[in-house]
Amino acid sequence: MTVYFFYGDEDFNIELEIEKMSSKLNPDFKSMSYTVLDNPQYSDLITALRTTPMMFGEMLTVINSEEYFLSNKNFFDDKELEDIEDALKHSPENLNIVFVVKLPRNENKKLDSRRKLYKILSKYNTKEFPTFKTYKIADISNWIKNQAKTKGITLDFKCAELLIEQIGNNLREISIELDKLKLVAYPQTVITPKMIGEICISNQDLFNLTELIMKGEKDKALLEFKRLLDKKHPLELLSAIQTMLRKWIILKTKSASCSSMELAKLTGQHEFVVKQTLAKLKHSALKDLVRLKQNLFEAEYIIKTAESIDIISEVECAIIR
Repeated sequence: MTVYFFYGDEDFNIELEIEKMSSKLNPDFKSMSYTVLDNPQYSDLITALRTTPMMFGEMLTVINSEEYFLSNKNFFDDKELEDIEDALKHSPENLNIVFVVKLPRNENKKLDSRRKLYKILSKYNTKEFPTFKTYKIADISNWIKNQAKTKGITLDFKCAELLIEQIGNNLREISIELDKLKLVAYPQTVITPKMIGEICISNQDLFNLTELIMKGEKDKALLEFKRLLDKKHPLELLSAIQTMLRKWIILKTKSASCSSMELAKLTGQHEFVVKQTLAKLKHSALKDLVRLKQNLFEAEYIIKTAESIDIISEVECAIIR
């Protein structure tokens, strides 16, 4: 058996690593050879560690273990920990176990290395998956290029930097945009800056729309909204605007007490983008941002609960309300 211990606040990279491992399992028996358990109690955990694969090939068991490490008290007593350690040493040969701890993003939380369970698991294949720092442009660019390669497309550093400028360090969102760019590029495989401009909504696009709303220029705001619909589905656009507004509200409420570097960490943006945004938001009232976000949240709720069948009209009403 092989034991792995993955932890960190970049949950998407953890998921990619597990996906890579699960792809090696025999596809004919995957429903029986791949198991995910969420913070199992002692008896269920011991059973999982001692389970013998029933079919040919290896078995992969993922143990989501946040409660083991983030609870205020130890999840297992000393005797149970001894049993767990023994089970890990003597588990079946074809059984692979992955203990996973996904930490809250951008909260700088660390695992308590003094816990006995940490000391047991750290003896095995341990890997931390931290969120990329927003100012580590080269590191994020390399990740984008590698992720694009797994999707069968290529792009240069200029394109990667455009994606970072528009999305920040949210790897999950970047991966989604790469999937869209792959479709746009087909049958070609090379991504260009023009494609990114046509498909990906930039911070400037969202700022233009929101600024028109807050200025009361509702007719122009609706025209801008319709233009952006060429790039995204209404719900995607709604989500993007709300994400942007959440970041803006953080900037407005924290700018007096936090440095631009601290604000960059809180919002997952580059420090240069933070400074630009703060300058643009100088004359925007916090209460107006909060009210707009609430309107959009209510529209999203109505749409997702099927209370409205006209998605575009619902968003338009939220914009002009």
